[in-house]
Amino acid sequence: HCRNAKAFLHFSSTAVYQYAGQSPRSESDALGDNHRAMFPTYSIAKIAAETVCRFAAHQFKIPTTIARLSVPYGNNGGWPYFHLLMMKENIAIDLHPDAPNNYNLLHSDDYVAKIPYLLAAATPEVTTTNFGGSQAVSIEEWCDYLAELTGFKPRFKNNPKAFGSLSIDTGTMHALIGETRVDWRQGIREMVRNMAPDLLLK
Repeated sequence: HCRNAKAFLHFSSTAVYQYAGQSPRSESDALGDNHRAMFPTYSIAKIAAETVCRFAAHQFKIPTTIARLSVPYGNNGGWPYFHLLMMKENIAIDLHPDAPNNYNLLHSDDYVAKIPYLLAAATPEVTTTNFGGSQAVSIEEWCDYLAELTGFKPRFKNNPKAFGSLSIDTGTMHALIGETRVDWRQGIREMVRNMAPDLLLK
C-alpha cells in the first residue's frame, strides 16, 4: 500500500532500551523489556513495531526514520501534568531509588517543528535516532518546579519497580535535526497556564 512513499516516519519510544541506570542511552545500546512492571507488553510492542518498519523499508526500499520518543508534553498536558494532579491531591509519586530519575522532556512545539527534518533524514537502510529535548531533567526537578509555580509539594515514594532514569544521548539527534528550542521550565509554566491557570500562585 505504501511502496511509493517518499519517506516514512515512525515514532517509537525510548522504552525500547534495557534499563542501564544513569547512563544516557544511545541508539546502539541494548534493547529490553523496560516498562514491564507497569505495562507488560509496552516495550515489546514498541520493539516489534520497529522491526516491522525495518522489514518494510528493506523489502520495499522505502526511506524510513525511526524516532525513539522520550517524554512528550505541551499545552495539552503530558506526564508532568499528571504529576501536578497527583501533587494537588497529595498522592505519592513513585520514583526509582537510583536517583535522580532523568528524562528528556520534549515540548510539542519542538516535536512538530522537527517532523520535516526527521522525514528528510529517512533512508532505505533506516535512520534510527533518539528524539527528546536537548536538556535532560529529572522528575524530581520538574516536580519541584511545579511546586514553585503552584505551592503544591510533591510527595515521593521509593519504588524499585518504578520506571528508572531514561535519559538519552542526543548526539545523533543533534547531528540530524539540530537542538530543540523550548526550555523545560518555560514549557512547564506554559503547560500549567494553559491546563490549570487557577493553580498558579498569584
